[in-house]
Amino acid sequence: MEINRRAWYIRGVRDGIPIALGYLAVSFTLGIAAGNMGMASFPAALMSLTNVTSAGEFAALGLISAGAAYMEVAGTQLIINLRYCLMSCALSQKLPRKMPFYHRLLMAYGITDEIFGIAIGSGKVVDPFYLYGAISVAVPGWTFGTWLGVASGNILPGRVLSALNVALYGMFIAVIVPPARKEKIVAGMIGASMAASFLFSHLPLIGGLSSGMRIILLTVVIAGAGAVLFPVHEEEEKEEEKEVQG
Repeated sequence: MEINRRAWYIRGVRDGIPIALGYLAVSFTLGIAAGNMGMASFPAALMSLTNVTSAGEFAALGLISAGAAYMEVAGTQLIINLRYCLMSCALSQKLPRKMPFYHRLLMAYGITDEIFGIAIGSGKVVDPFYLYGAISVAVPGWTFGTWLGVASGNILPGRVLSALNVALYGMFIAVIVPPARKEKIVAGMIGASMAASFLFSHLPLIGGLSSGMRIILLTVVIAGAGAVLFPVHEEEEKEEEKEVQG
């Protein structure tokens, strides 16, 4: 069992290294933004360590600089990051049924879009040590990048900063392409998600919602449709679970 856990952890570290590199680039820009508003390196790094969310932290910086109330900041974070709750619920269906509760809490801390993507694409059942491996390199990459961005200040030209902002989108592509090539259903769901996202951003009523709320609606609608149209049989889940448990 311990050997199996070690193998899962090493696999998670391997898959998490590209995410950590992408996080380092993106959070570097976040650190520069935090430094521009007068935040020191340690508070900015602590914010990244405890939040691990690009959209939420960028929004928080804007609210902090505007002198927003604590409740306004908390409410904004809840709406923007509510999709992680959905991701955790979806990922919990891939865990062994006898998984201790503390494992679920530790895994939920590190759930991000990219880590969720590699976890979903790793198989029908996921060992928590796989996520621990990915989190153990991805979160330090995000935290250190923020600290480095504040410490470096505005020494980089604007073109370089624009290139760093694109790094996260390239990382998204690297996450979704491998599982899409393996399964046509996954590729179809990704295409449907992209088309629906474009429509949601231009529809009169839905387009006025925040980006976080639109992501939540898209996740519920598309994931629900996928679960109804392409269900996973319980026998297959049991076989995958046996493989994980060794």
